[in-house]
Amino acid sequence: MSIRFAGRHFYFRINNYPNNCLDCFTFVTMKAITRVVWILSLVSLFTDTASEMLYPVMPIYLKSIGFSMILIGVLEGLAEAIAGLSKGYFGKLSDSMQRRVPFVQLGYSLSAISKPIMAFFTYPLWIFFARTLDRVGKGIRTGARDALLSAEAIPETKGRIFGFHRSMDTLGAVLGPAVALLYLYFYPERYQQLFYVALVPGLLAIGASLFLKERTTIASVKKDRPTFFSFLKYWKQSSVPYRKLVIGLLAFALFNSSDVFLLLKAKQSGLSDSMVIGIYIFYNLIYALAAFPMGIIADKVGLKKILIVGMGLFAIVYFGMGFNPPIYIYFVLFLLYGVYAAATEGISKALISNLSAPNETATAIGTYSAFQSICALFASTIAGILWTQAGMSATFIITGIATVMVIVYFLVVVD
Repeated sequence: MSIRFAGRHFYFRINNYPNNCLDCFTFVTMKAITRVVWILSLVSLFTDTASEMLYPVMPIYLKSIGFSMILIGVLEGLAEAIAGLSKGYFGKLSDSMQRRVPFVQLGYSLSAISKPIMAFFTYPLWIFFARTLDRVGKGIRTGARDALLSAEAIPETKGRIFGFHRSMDTLGAVLGPAVALLYLYFYPERYQQLFYVALVPGLLAIGASLFLKERTTIASVKKDRPTFFSFLKYWKQSSVPYRKLVIGLLAFALFNSSDVFLLLKAKQSGLSDSMVIGIYIFYNLIYALAAFPMGIIADKVGLKKILIVGMGLFAIVYFGMGFNPPIYIYFVLFLLYGVYAAATEGISKALISNLSAPNETATAIGTYSAFQSICALFASTIAGILWTQAGMSATFIITGIATVMVIVYFLVVVD
């Protein structure tokens, strides 16, 4: 018998086909994870390991070389803004050039080489350059990578494809901080050398990306090179279902502030520094373990349903944080938070890819990612203002209420 998948036919002898339902489920599920999906997932795993290795020590390192908290804030804000806008542009450029692999390889390479630059050159201008280089690398690769993932799936397997990639990507957020903790245990306060250590998984990511081969079914039509903001035109040209979906996702992003606020709340509730880092690793572990199963379930019951469930869990977590629970409840809340992330991050991109043409997938996802990055900046600003003016508990409760309103929007407006 033959099965058509991702534009190709796979042939099997009937006497080799699995005999029971569980084996059949495993068989079909793993066939959905193609060579390209594996490579992209490993590249993301290595890159996230390098990035998350430095995430806990970045503010400490920057302060040690003379950065003020204001300068750190400007650095992060500027880098994220550039990354956000570049996602839209490079997504559009990838569709325009009908190429995916060069964007993926260049994007991950820039992120890898930016790490040692931050350690070798400690002047503020070089730090800004290196941090921006890292974020631009993310902007270059995001749309093209997600378009590659989408091309390896059919609508019935989008959830598991994006879910598997998120699982592998987030596993790096478990390994990275663990390696950093181990390194700093043996070499306390040697932050600068950790940036050189982070180059190792970065080089592994570059090496793995070299195994990618361009495989496009897009018709060869010469197009003009887009301008930096030309991706904004896609919003006007996109379908109504796409705009309805993205408006809902952006409304959610506008209140989805940095995880730093959750960790700060846990710290102020009595958790030690080690426990805060531990609970962050725990959250990422749950996220990594749950993303692939959530993708499989979403393919069975519907992507939108799982997305709404994820947002519901997010609201529960924020309401829980707002009512000052006992310390042991924080582990339950971060467990739910990991499941929330698994039910929304990959699923949202799978939904978007289903609403875009194959030759516009990178633009569709890149446009959404650009707007999402801008909303994320506003989200943390809004949370900071609420925290200062209304108090810690009110910040979480207001976010929970806003999330419930977004859920109602998805139930009523989004098809």
